[in-house]
Amino acid sequence: MPEIKVTPLGAGQDVGRSCILVSIGGKNIMLDCGMHMGYNDDRRFPDFSYITQNGRLTEFLDCVIISHFHLDHCGALPFMSEMVGYDGPIYMTHPTKAICPILLEDFRKISVDKKGETNFFTSQMIKDCMKKVVPLNLHQTVQVDDELEIKAYYAGHVLGAAMVHIKVGSESVVYTGDYNMTPDRHLGAAWIDKCRPDILISESTYATTIRDSKRCRERDFLKKVHESIERGGKVLIPVFALGRAQELCILLETFWERMNLKAPIYFSTGLTEKANHYYKLFITWTNQKIRKTFVQRNMFEFKHIKPFDRSYADNPGPMVVFATPGMLHAGQSLQIFKKWAGNEKNMVIMPGYCVQGTIGHKILNGQRKLEMEGRATLDVKLQVEYMSFSAHADAKGIMQLIRMAEPRNMLLVHGEGAKMVFLKGKIEQEFSIDCYMPANGETATVTTNPSVPVDISLNLLKREMALGGPLPDPKKPRTMHGTLIMKENSLKLVSSEQALKELGLNEHQLRFTCRVQLQDPHSDTDTLHRVYTHLKSVLKGYTIQHLPDGTVMVESIVIKVSSSAEEPNTKVLLLSWSYQDEDLGSFLSTLLKKGLPSGLC
Repeated sequence: MPEIKVTPLGAGQDVGRSCILVSIGGKNIMLDCGMHMGYNDDRRFPDFSYITQNGRLTEFLDCVIISHFHLDHCGALPFMSEMVGYDGPIYMTHPTKAICPILLEDFRKISVDKKGETNFFTSQMIKDCMKKVVPLNLHQTVQVDDELEIKAYYAGHVLGAAMVHIKVGSESVVYTGDYNMTPDRHLGAAWIDKCRPDILISESTYATTIRDSKRCRERDFLKKVHESIERGGKVLIPVFALGRAQELCILLETFWERMNLKAPIYFSTGLTEKANHYYKLFITWTNQKIRKTFVQRNMFEFKHIKPFDRSYADNPGPMVVFATPGMLHAGQSLQIFKKWAGNEKNMVIMPGYCVQGTIGHKILNGQRKLEMEGRATLDVKLQVEYMSFSAHADAKGIMQLIRMAEPRNMLLVHGEGAKMVFLKGKIEQEFSIDCYMPANGETATVTTNPSVPVDISLNLLKREMALGGPLPDPKKPRTMHGTLIMKENSLKLVSSEQALKELGLNEHQLRFTCRVQLQDPHSDTDTLHRVYTHLKSVLKGYTIQHLPDGTVMVESIVIKVSSSAEEPNTKVLLLSWSYQDEDLGSFLSTLLKKGLPSGLC
């Protein structure tokens, strides 16, 4: 039986470093190629030696697909393509192609220019890597080669995020990347066809969470920011430059306008102008409301939110600062955090998921003394708040996607092992499908039952409908009688008359025969009459005839009686029928084998 193999090189029972290998129908595909925020050593990038110990990856991979621009999904791309070596196609959507190199260059600057790391990709490598990118449009089927095709669907989450349907022959896999099933202030909800893939590979960041209503969370967020500002505190909101940042900026901008607040709001610069430029450029990827208001004013041009200068961090008085990156593991957000951590009036609001090993993860788990670089310790006195504005699907959203796509099997990635176990149980219980959760380097093998598509002629369908019976139900199989014709690698089911006509053949009648022995002391003529009487009493609603040539006919079934001179009491009933009456023929032979009831005249 054909098999699909899925091996995570990253994001197997873990969040970060998404990189999943899929082998399907003789093709090898890499889904995402990310880096891990929690490590600064070799563990930061996926272990590509799993694919090949030496040499380039081009010979082993048919294509690479990147779901969206977050670094845990694309951060290792230049390392993989330029330093390990891959020359094949890399597929991603237009917004991802535009934004990805900006984030990669920013990541390179922090790692190489500021931290002095060696063995890292260069600016030129990022450019060379992006030359290999083939942009994808939503809902457009792209032929990678003669057998492999891919199609992108809207995933919400961040600008340009896509789920991908991968198909080889009749086998298929859907990879969700990161997705959000609820629309927000600037993006719509994820959506996919009822494509019934063999495997749905889904993220499970919030596998055990069912989030409260978004409106409550927004109200809570605004209340906490407002209270902190009122008592003269400073509020730090660590965000990634794209996605939640724009979401929360729109939220605060409208609140400041409504409440006529004067405290300054800043956004650490650099990436943001570029980010907002791309939001304007790819406005069609945002939600309905933003597209409608775009004509009057651009929702990404803010009146109350000003660019941040690092000297502002020491200014007296209240302020709100959005700073990157979102997990406090480096960069400007970490610098500001160090300055403000010692004052209990101040507050840090973590609006998204934090990977283990990052400062964000540590303070959310209640750590109040942090070991910084150079053995220095930092006392954390400011208020720490966590509010999930993360654009990941929660448990309810994951279940909703399963209902939408109707997969035959489920595979969970991009989540914590313990939470995956819980969700796996829920999925298997509710949908009665197998759910896999391989760890990094482990392979999940799924056997597929390839379905063969067959076209059915309209005449045959009309004839089936004319026979009555229930209307066709897409979820229930229905038996169709006809002749299967193969022409130019496609199959068609037609009526036997049409098949003869199309193929220019003469009709041959095929009949089945069966012999049944009976013990009956009467003459052959009387036995036949007794058979006729018996069948008349049993088969109501069938045409039964006793013909002058010494036979009984039930529909197309012919019954004759014979006996030998040596054993006149042993009668042999000869039954013969055409294939259309096969069910009735086998029923009659079983009935007559039981003998004739006594008392028949």
